[in-house]
Amino acid sequence: MTSRVMLISAAISAALREARFDDGCPLDATGSARARSAAGTLPPADRALTSPTVRCRETADTLGLDALPVPELAGLAMGRWRGRTLAEVGAQEPDAVAVWLADPASAPHGGESVSRLCARVALWLEVAAQSPGRTIVVVEPEIVRAVVLRALGAPEPGFWRIDVPPLTVTELSGRSGRWNLRLGQPLGQADSGTVR
Repeated sequence: MTSRVMLISAAISAALREARFDDGCPLDATGSARARSAAGTLPPADRALTSPTVRCRETADTLGLDALPVPELAGLAMGRWRGRTLAEVGAQEPDAVAVWLADPASAPHGGESVSRLCARVALWLEVAAQSPGRTIVVVEPEIVRAVVLRALGAPEPGFWRIDVPPLTVTELSGRSGRWNLRLGQPLGQADSGTVR
């Protein structure tokens, strides 16, 4: 049985544009327009899922997906840093930011560590591997990073070295938990010969 998981990174929002830890803000006008322009370009899917964040749900809706929110695909819980910019936190808590970026097991913000996020996403990916056909999932960039690490068997310190632009596709295909990976194709520029 072959499973295909097509991860779509959510469209841009003010929080992402401002390098602010997500605070539940909606897509901005640019994000909405870009998602609308990509609507209708997705291949048929057996199921559609989304992170429960506002911008992921709005991206899925704008793309025309009737996507089910999945709590396991929530973005990284940022605790007391939620809604603040990275620059603000870095100026006020430079040592905490340095530890957070260097140690995947740390959570100086009081939220979730990168290690816990990666473990949560790995469990979800094991379940996804048991689902035949194609699953389209709209998620936050950190979920894509965690999936890529898991698919490659890469160590968690590589998490911050993976860039995930808005509205790009990361696709996995495989069986028995062994994944092949296709990265970074802009949504809307895929055709049936390149996105499987």
